[in-house]
Amino acid sequence: MTMPRNIGTDRPGRSVSPYRAGLTCSCPACGDAPLFINMLEVKAACSDCGFDLSDADPGDGAQVFVILILGGILALLGFILVGALGAPVWLTLGVLAVVTLLGAIWLLRVFKATLIALQFHHDAREGTLENHDT
Repeated sequence: MTMPRNIGTDRPGRSVSPYRAGLTCSCPACGDAPLFINMLEVKAACSDCGFDLSDADPGDGAQVFVILILGGILALLGFILVGALGAPVWLTLGVLAVVTLLGAIWLLRVFKATLIALQFHHDAREGTLENHDT
């Protein structure tokens, strides 16, 4: 990852909160431009500041968080709908399907953007092995 081109002394390189950039799904360097091309595909570079996003890799971390969080929310919602409200099974399945679809897409975008912003904030890079001849 390279530092953005238009960030000078009046705008330090890490002025954007990684959590704000993650929640707004914006560039981790400038915080202005959108991070994604479409729903979940990360841009190669920021359209505002030129920040190189080609090395940004959230891995599978976002999916794991989304599965665990959304699974807990859906289980609780299912118990409330069936147990407390006595909703019919077809209504419960319909509500859970819609919440699953919308929740998974929204949470994946937010978690993926947050993990990328945290990588930039902490200057995380792929580990390398150095050759030690001793």
